[in-house]
Amino acid sequence: MPPRIFSRTNPWLLAGVVLVGFLIALEFSARHYGLPGPITNQLQEVVFAPKSGPLLYASMALMMVVLTWRQRFISLGVAIGIDILFLLVRWAAGALVGGSHFFGNGALWVMLGWAVVAVTRRAGDERLLLLKGVGLGLLLVAGRKAGDTWLLITAKTRPVVLDQYVAVADHALGDPSWLMGRVLRAVGPVGSHILDWVYIQLAVAAVLVALYQLRNVAAERRFPSHHVVRTFLAIGLLGPAVYMVFPVVGPVFAYGNGAFGTGGGHWAVAYLWPDTHLPITAPQPMTYDDITPRNCMPSLHTAWATAIFLHSRKGPRFMRFAGTFWLVATLSATLGFGYHYGADLVAGVVFALTVEVAVRSFARGWDRSAIQLVAHGVTVFAALLLAYRFLPMEMAEHPWVFGPLVILAMLSVIDGYIRTTRKWDPESTPERRPEGRLELV
Repeated sequence: MPPRIFSRTNPWLLAGVVLVGFLIALEFSARHYGLPGPITNQLQEVVFAPKSGPLLYASMALMMVVLTWRQRFISLGVAIGIDILFLLVRWAAGALVGGSHFFGNGALWVMLGWAVVAVTRRAGDERLLLLKGVGLGLLLVAGRKAGDTWLLITAKTRPVVLDQYVAVADHALGDPSWLMGRVLRAVGPVGSHILDWVYIQLAVAAVLVALYQLRNVAAERRFPSHHVVRTFLAIGLLGPAVYMVFPVVGPVFAYGNGAFGTGGGHWAVAYLWPDTHLPITAPQPMTYDDITPRNCMPSLHTAWATAIFLHSRKGPRFMRFAGTFWLVATLSATLGFGYHYGADLVAGVVFALTVEVAVRSFARGWDRSAIQLVAHGVTVFAALLLAYRFLPMEMAEHPWVFGPLVILAMLSVIDGYIRTTRKWDPESTPERRPEGRLELV
């Protein structure tokens, strides 16, 4: 084990305190604008139709890693039974309207039920393990609700967006969103539906990887020191803060002509995406509506897909293939639907690797290599944002200089991550044979 500079921090206690305080702050912020916050929205789903049924069942699956197989089957049966009961009541009341999912309440009830069981019927390490499982499942749900509120706050508090700066700077990368928008439209509706499903169900993909990583929790009676859910939540917690500093709505809204059923309407600068490339003109801040989230810089979907890819590397072949597919499909969707510029994706990769190293270091202990890599990632990330904001014209006019520089900056963080984590993982280091001894293979 490398020498530690800082003492180990309890990640469970830290995550719980930070998230609870964060949720309370978001609740008050949302109330300031006359809207329900994440706590209110979550409490409503105890009774009302959930916004995302698959996410609630995925969260319950995470919680069940601490249960026996018998308890898992009983929990799943109870959740389905509760959902059927809710569905019948809503059908009888004529409430089967709207776009929400009509299942998921049962999963939430089961998680809350196990929390009650942990407090009232368990003790010692057994209680702690069960509460960790319930907390892990509820953390994923709370993270989703917090993210939704964050996006709303960005729209309400940031009337001015910086899309023109990023769009001009994106010339250095070859305007990949414009290219992928035309490619996706040429592929047709089948390809669009597949990419849309991948894009929406990113959290479910993370849960599937987490279930593999946590498959031995019930037997070993403890959680592994690090897993994908921690990185996933940290990205969702920290990323929206950058939205407040660098608000961007994306090409389909700033320049969209409604090619995929969305567009900026009268808020758009011009109807250019994805058919007509943006001319190189001096950018300026632009006013936008108070509804569309400023959620482009960095691309958190890219960051989350990168985290899934990283954590799937130690799984079986099918999981490694699925992790690669999810990363490629997510990158294609973010660009092809016009949700992000290429510059957003580069920043998202750097952001994901930096957060992954930081979260992992909280579990294993900070050392010199971790501090250096996090500092390097933060420096590169800040340099990218500053370049996009203050050097967009130079980047657009000299693409063969700035384009490779942007890619090399991202690759330097990737290379640092690979080198550092290989030193951290004993199994990735080839075993050295004793000198002077000949072995036949």
